[in-house]
Amino acid sequence: MVFISSSDQHPHPQGKENNNPVQPTTYPSKSQLLACLPPELLKVNPIKAWGSLTMSLGLSLLAYGLGTKIPLQINAAPLWALYALITGTVATGCWVLAHECGHRAFHPNRRLEQWVGFALHSLLLVPYFTWQRSHGVHHANCNHLEGGETHVPPRSETPAGQIVAAAAKRMGSGLFGILSLITHLVLGWPLYLLFGVTGGEDYGAPTSHFWNSSLFRNGRRPLFTDSSKGLMLRSNLGLLMMLIVLVLASVHYSLARILCVYGLPYLVINAWLVCYTWLQHTDTDIPHFSSRDWNWAKGALQTVDRPYGPLLNLLHHGIGSTHVCHHINPGIPHYNAWHATTLLKQQFPELVRYDPTPIHQALWRVATRCGVVSQQEPDGGFYYSHREEPQAQT
Repeated sequence: MVFISSSDQHPHPQGKENNNPVQPTTYPSKSQLLACLPPELLKVNPIKAWGSLTMSLGLSLLAYGLGTKIPLQINAAPLWALYALITGTVATGCWVLAHECGHRAFHPNRRLEQWVGFALHSLLLVPYFTWQRSHGVHHANCNHLEGGETHVPPRSETPAGQIVAAAAKRMGSGLFGILSLITHLVLGWPLYLLFGVTGGEDYGAPTSHFWNSSLFRNGRRPLFTDSSKGLMLRSNLGLLMMLIVLVLASVHYSLARILCVYGLPYLVINAWLVCYTWLQHTDTDIPHFSSRDWNWAKGALQTVDRPYGPLLNLLHHGIGSTHVCHHINPGIPHYNAWHATTLLKQQFPELVRYDPTPIHQALWRVATRCGVVSQQEPDGGFYYSHREEPQAQT
């Protein structure tokens, strides 16, 4: 269950974990939310920024280097699994810092900042400039069914929603949950980049971060306009250069070596990325809104902070535990986000969401119970439809 709280230690329930959770009747304006975060929080500290990059990049290079020493033998499979988990987890920190560059929250020199973000994301096969555009749309339209972007759920009355609902009913919650975990954590990120899966309704399907042809522009408005073509070309060139490096490395060392050293952690990085974004915007009592009921402040506050623990918060720069603050003002650097989160909780204790549920339990709940949304009154929000699980006998 998601709670809205003024502190992590004493949460107050937002409402029952059902299809009619209690929502606030009024929300502050965007200017009121921004006003409680002083301007000094936006100040970039280059020492802290470069220190974070040195840590994430240095640990990543060390981890990848160790991967070159693991033998390519079947009996080394447990070592490769451990290597993938550790290296992918560490390298996710580089992904997060590139994300910070995309929000202009890394360095005061904008050109240098863009080069850092472009380099880091290209190394991880992320189209930096086009993702920066789509991610900006996500921030401008958080939890908006029509204009939102990423993790926009299907409505129960749509063809896609009917397919998902029928699959969930036929498979049962357990099998549906396993399928959801696989499709999200393993396939979700490439499917989003290639075809815009879970994108907003306004942009049509498919959309693509790599092509801007008419095939990918059949919605009410384009996700990538004609002016985005130059940015798309630059993003693609960065990916092409990285792919050439990987091909040359495969020729020199072997395809199997590169698939293991680079490919296995790549899957883990993608899984972490989707896990974070999925849990930040999805739960049984987090609503999405249509244009009639949505506004910026209401949408930005439908995200949730979760307890990832000190190690992951260090390695991933607190991206999952300070996300409400990040949606109020994404220009705040990660090292200032903790104080910003405290200020938000003090000013709006009834609106800042925090869910103390352990991450693995929250992930399973979302995977098994969050398929399609339907509108609930009186707040007009669209909530995930789910069957209540039977209570344990005492």
